[in-house]
This record gives sequence, structure tokens and C-alpha cells, in this order.
Amino acid sequence: MNPPRKVSSLRHFRAPAQDNIAPGPAKNNGRLVGVIADRAALAHATRLRRPPDFFELRLDALRDSLGEIERALPFLPAPLILTARHPAENGRGSLNVSARHALLRRFLPQAHGIDLELRSAQAMRSLIAEARHRKIQLILSSHDFRDTPTAELLREQLQTAIAGGADIFKIATRTDNAAQLDRLLTFFHESSEHFPIAAMGIGKLGVASRREFLRLGSALNYAAIGKPNAAGQPTLAQLRRTRAAYTNQ
Repeated sequence: MNPPRKVSSLRHFRAPAQDNIAPGPAKNNGRLVGVIADRAALAHATRLRRPPDFFELRLDALRDSLGEIERALPFLPAPLILTARHPAENGRGSLNVSARHALLRRFLPQAHGIDLELRSAQAMRSLIAEARHRKIQLILSSHDFRDTPTAELLREQLQTAIAGGADIFKIATRTDNAAQLDRLLTFFHESSEHFPIAAMGIGKLGVASRREFLRLGSALNYAAIGKPNAAGQPTLAQLRRTRAAYTNQ
């Protein structure tokens, strides 16, 4: 297999207020993403004295709190990554593509980046085009809550993300045992030098995996603000301590 092409645009992953993502070794970057997936986390995020580098707004989980989101936006102290998760990848509310599109479109003017599943990219192509027009960065993602796929399938997913115009490929897989984690680590080692990848485990080895991927230079590193949203998701404080072990941040 030929190595995937390098993408220079992500070397300056644009954000409001001059904040950039520059994928590379965690000792140089270690970008943290705080996940906002309920009203309590939204309120807490507005009061953080030490915010993460970015917030992820889980619009599927916050679908009944849109007015609260709009009121909170001026007070969120970090750039926003929007997502409205597909029901097959742990999305809440059984939202169809039209509903998810509408949620993302509503908040697109305030976005730094959007995260769409690989399976949703074709149906969301008009949204992707608008995001590109607004110079909003695109994360294409895959979430497997049952297993870590084979190396071949992981490489196929990466190539699909590249073909879809992604700036980052985000991969989250089940890591309940060492074999599953080893497959994900091997894929990351083979591919992350050629394309920006945000990798993380779910399950029994989830916290350990995310600490390791942060150390290795995962493009983005996700943590809970408040209650974790997936098994093995660390808190922001846990990942901040990990980052402190490898950087002065």
C-alpha cells in the first residue's frame, strides 16, 4: 500500500482568535478537546478557568437545549468543533440525516471545525461544501463500539477519509484487551506520519489508550467535561496531567 498523501492545510488548522492545531508529537501540541454532551457540562464549560484547546458540542445530545447553547456561546472560552452523531455510532435521539444536518447548519457560523462520520459524508456533502466556503475544518470519523477493526479495514477507512477531503481522520474503537489496543496502536504508528489522525480507545483500556495516544501525538485528544460519554473516556483533568508529563503546558 502506498502511504496516504500528506495534507499541508491541517498544519494550520484554523480557529478563531488565532488558535491553530498543528498535528505532530504531543510534546509540541497535545491538543485537548473537552466534550460537551449535556446541560451540566455546557454550564460548567462557560466557567472553566483553564479551558481545553477546543470544545466539542454534541448537538445530538443537546438537541433539546438549543436555546441554552445559543446563550452560552459567547461565554465558551475555546473554539468549537460541532458534531451530531449518527445513531449507529452512539448518536442520541435516533436523529435522521435531515435532523442532524439542520442541527449542524444552525451553529455552523460559530464553528471552528465539524466532525462527520464517514458513513454520513455523502449525505452531508452540501454541508461540507458550505463548511469549506467558511474555511471550517473537516474531521471525518469512525466509531466502533464493538471491536477494533483489522489493519486492512482501518487503512481503508483512512483512505476513505482522505478521499472525502478530511483534514483529520478520527478513529475510536473498542479496546477491552491488549490485542485490540495493539491493532489500533499499530495503525496509528503506520499512518500518523503521513496524515493527521486522532485516535482513541473505548472500554476497559480506554483511559490508558488515550494517555498513550496523547503521548504519541494524536491530532486531537478527547476528554469529558463532567460525566464521561463513553466507557474509558478520561476527564479533562486526567488528560491535562498526562500532557503535563510530556510538555510544559
